[in-house]
Amino acid sequence: MIDVKLLRENVDGLKSAIAKKKFTVEWQPILDIDALRREHLAAAEKARAAQMSANTEMAKLAKGSPEFLQKVKDMKVLSETAKELEAQAKETETRWKELVMAIPNIPHESVPIGRTEEDNKVFSTWGDPASVSANAIPHWDIPYFSKLVDFERGVKATGAGFPFYIGDMARLVRALIQFCLNEAWKAGYEEMMPPLMVNAASATATGQLPDKEGQMYVATVEDFYLIPTAEVPVTNFYRDEIIDEKDLPLNRCAYTPCFRREAGSWGKHVRGLNRLHQFDKVELVKWVHPQGSFDELEKLHIDAENLLIKLGIPHRTLLMCSGDIGFPHAKQYDIEVWAAGQQRWLEVSSCSNFTDFQARRANIRYRPADGGKPAFVHTLNGSGLGLPRVLVAILENNLQADGRVRIPDALRPWYGAETLGEVLGK
Repeated sequence: MIDVKLLRENVDGLKSAIAKKKFTVEWQPILDIDALRREHLAAAEKARAAQMSANTEMAKLAKGSPEFLQKVKDMKVLSETAKELEAQAKETETRWKELVMAIPNIPHESVPIGRTEEDNKVFSTWGDPASVSANAIPHWDIPYFSKLVDFERGVKATGAGFPFYIGDMARLVRALIQFCLNEAWKAGYEEMMPPLMVNAASATATGQLPDKEGQMYVATVEDFYLIPTAEVPVTNFYRDEIIDEKDLPLNRCAYTPCFRREAGSWGKHVRGLNRLHQFDKVELVKWVHPQGSFDELEKLHIDAENLLIKLGIPHRTLLMCSGDIGFPHAKQYDIEVWAAGQQRWLEVSSCSNFTDFQARRANIRYRPADGGKPAFVHTLNGSGLGLPRVLVAILENNLQADGRVRIPDALRPWYGAETLGEVLGK
């Protein structure tokens, strides 16, 4: 949620900043409800003050006296008026919150201005796409791929986008999970195992609601949402809490399956492992002091990049333009791996600073060491990493002439072998 001071003190600046993003905001209803909210709150407070004053005066009167009995009648009228005004104020507050919650976060001044993904800037690159296997083909065309990743039986068990990983591929996924978690631990992230479902308050706190209702699966009886990313439960770990300043920054990591409906996705760009409705991901989350949050963002994307360097996967990091960053994001880097078989880049990590946007929604504050008033932390997160597309890069970039896939050196202690797959023709 934005700082409402901006709405009241610099609405033109706020409008200008939000106009750089891809979201449309109807400003006049928000300004009208904000003025009405303050009016109704003031009226309710005035009524409560009058009620308290009358109560004090009544306490000074002799019980049973004409003055006392008249004051009792007056108190009933004041009480009813106060209740009506408080109900009115509460109703207005609810509507105000709904509208203010629909305002996206402000892009940071360092974010390039643009409207589409074509306006994103290449921030850094690592590795040479031309240096990978000359035998690369799309992973779904590897002859034994369907034996190790069974989409058809996944459709039978659940639906499209829910594959079974079998045998060596299941072992490779597990190796990647262990590798990512172990590297995160070495980088200073404490591991968590969060719930896989969250309530609406948690989804609202991190900005999935009201922006991405259509992308989430819902357990309708309890109104729980299957998590689209571990960011949601992990960030909410400190909801409605105050953290001591000396404990910042706090760094956590978590592996979870993630669930996304990805409505409207089709075509060759989402074929095979490119886009799934259930996928595995290790998430990196930070709660930091506001003064250092953009420095922490630089550390965060480097932590994610280092995983790909150790896996030997060519990749590039994009600084996302204002029109291509998300609803709660202030600044965002996307990291893409090179998939040689498809001759295209695939996103495997998005590293973002949300400033105090999520913290305001979740009421996560820190207590200054000097004893000052608690203030909102800044929250950050990044994928470290999204595994299906990392698998794609490993399969396509390391495909050998005999049909086997060379396992990156960094994964071999977890996987337990040098190659995956059977020899073609055997």
